[in-house]
Amino acid sequence: MGRFRNKYIGDKAFYRMLFKVAIPIMIQNGITNFVNLLDNIMVGRVGTEQMSGVAIVNQIIFIYFLCLFGAMSGAGIFTAQYFGYKDDRGIQHTFRYKLLLGLIITAAAIVILQLFGSNLIGLYLNESSDGGDLQATMKYAMGYLQIICFSMPLVSFSFTYSSTLRECGETVVPMRAGMAAVLVNLVFNYLLIYGKFGFPELGVYGAAIATGISRVVECLIIVIWLHTHGQVHTYIKGVYRSLKIPLPVVKKFFLTGAPLLVNETLWATGIFLLNQAYSLRGLNVVAGQNIANTINNVFNISFIAMGDAVAIIVGQLLGAGKMKEAKDTDTKIIATSVMIGCCVMVAMVLTAPLFPKLYNTNPEARHLATLFLIVMGLTTPKEAFLHSAYFTIRSGGKTVVTFIFDSVFMCVVSVPLAYLLSRYTSLHVIAIFAIVHAADLIKCVIGYILVRKNVWMKNIVA
Repeated sequence: MGRFRNKYIGDKAFYRMLFKVAIPIMIQNGITNFVNLLDNIMVGRVGTEQMSGVAIVNQIIFIYFLCLFGAMSGAGIFTAQYFGYKDDRGIQHTFRYKLLLGLIITAAAIVILQLFGSNLIGLYLNESSDGGDLQATMKYAMGYLQIICFSMPLVSFSFTYSSTLRECGETVVPMRAGMAAVLVNLVFNYLLIYGKFGFPELGVYGAAIATGISRVVECLIIVIWLHTHGQVHTYIKGVYRSLKIPLPVVKKFFLTGAPLLVNETLWATGIFLLNQAYSLRGLNVVAGQNIANTINNVFNISFIAMGDAVAIIVGQLLGAGKMKEAKDTDTKIIATSVMIGCCVMVAMVLTAPLFPKLYNTNPEARHLATLFLIVMGLTTPKEAFLHSAYFTIRSGGKTVVTFIFDSVFMCVVSVPLAYLLSRYTSLHVIAIFAIVHAADLIKCVIGYILVRKNVWMKNIVA
């Protein structure tokens, strides 16, 4: 028992260090996801077609977010280790690389969405016996998408700044900026969706405009704060003096980051295809999944923050050459994440029938949302372990391994399984959803072996 405690449970100093990093991330993600829940409920109270249209667009935009995350994560590994190594010039290089790459990806995404947006949305609109106006759903989705495209460059800019701050151990400022943004989003949602206090009643289009306004607020707060605190974050001084990055450095970032970019793109595409497979069972499934995913995101903030903590804390320890401490710290963070996941599991299963009642949709969509939530709750400990294992492997620059571990499994196992079950069997959508999740147990075994073999313990900046 004593050996178990020493290996998996930390002392007070460990948890103070861990939660100093993780709690601001939890608060930011918690407020963001809670307001997203309120936002979702506001749109959901307008109608099922409106909610489904917004949900489909958000599934598509999710691919863009993860492409952006994957592209910048490769350089972010170096940022954390450069910070541990106290190398300001190296951090400047990663900042410029992320800034330029993010804008390139954003421009490409906008072009793709403008040309093929209706085709992508149409993949989710399938005739079924549950009813639902598919033409109206397409109309609301396209209008929402057109407005959201305007805010995408700000997303890229904010992500560059906030990710650099987090990788350098500053998690409070992104949290505050996120809090301000989501509160602004909530207020303008209320004003513009329902037409309150003299504002026009714009429905789902008002929700899109409110999102754009919140992006402006978030971006301004982070940028202004960082540039006025150059005495602490000295790497920001002169960062725009030149956008030139030495070619060998670009090559190093690209070789490390390319597998992450491909991984996140394929993984997000895999999620898109999984949801599209489930949507073959009707528009109520799209609505039910949207409700369940939004509520699930609120519950999952704790173990998501644990993954970010692994990237920051373990990455800095590896950069400082403290290998034994990095391994010990990583083991305890993973154990903490799984324990939190078990607590979340109980809470989700018990409250699953309550949240769907907040939505103004039909009883079938609410029932499906409840069932989706129960399955998601039961699989939370698995998700907590996989998330921490992914960031552990990534923290040492083993991005090819993470690519195989994450997106290759998604494309080889999860997506084909959902495709076959949804098209060639009469199984209920919830049964298909549960089977796909159960297949991830294979991935858990692989993740456990990779973490235990210490393939990730590497200093990549010294």
